[in-house]
Amino acid sequence: MITKRIIPCLDVKDGRVVKGVNFLGLADVSSPTKLAKFYSDNGADELVFYDITASFEGRVLFSDILKEVASTIYIPLTVGGGINTIDDFDRVLKCGADKVSVNSGAIRNPDLITEAAKKYGDQCVVLSCDIKRVDGGFRLFAKGGREDTGIDAIEWIRQGEARGAGEIVVNSIDTDGVKKGFDIEMLRAVSDVVTIPVIASGGAGCIDDFVTLFREIPSMDAGLAASIFHFGEVQISDLKKTLRDNGVNVRL
Repeated sequence: MITKRIIPCLDVKDGRVVKGVNFLGLADVSSPTKLAKFYSDNGADELVFYDITASFEGRVLFSDILKEVASTIYIPLTVGGGINTIDDFDRVLKCGADKVSVNSGAIRNPDLITEAAKKYGDQCVVLSCDIKRVDGGFRLFAKGGREDTGIDAIEWIRQGEARGAGEIVVNSIDTDGVKKGFDIEMLRAVSDVVTIPVIASGGAGCIDDFVTLFREIPSMDAGLAASIFHFGEVQISDLKKTLRDNGVNVRL
């Protein structure tokens, strides 16, 4: 049985970890380096680092902070934000990332997925998708959830796997920061069209939300969250023990 992963997410803006609700109202949380070390030492399976305004501001990702984070932790690190070219992949990987998350850059140039997969391997390419319900469907958004692309999200994800993405992160804008549970309907729709690992993001408010996620969608590979971990509402060790007690295979 495949081990389910628990992944904290560091949303970084101006060198600090921040968190908001529905991608809005960002509040300062902590130093990314400090938080990264805490999670690495306390049971996280992986860590995600997003420079959340790099694409919107049209700049490259903060390399200096990324290097500090990468040198501090001993778990796999996925990095995203302002990834638009193969050179961006190369730069981020040289800073210590294990996987690179691409979102807006892939929307502008879908061939970037294929090129990166060929050069670095499918396992290195993570397609991150910010999705929101629009007119009864699932719509793909760009630039940190600010821009409606008009693209059907489920079809985009299906094409992403075909182009060479090795993993999908589903960020539900509708449930982000609301803490009322993962977007099961959206996540099930994604899981039904791909065979690669899918990571659920957006909506976790308590331990039971993770239990529900893995019970309702047994094929789900990982649960990602931010604020409940950042503010100490859920300890990863407690979460994993509860998941194990509920028959979910996790690394303790």
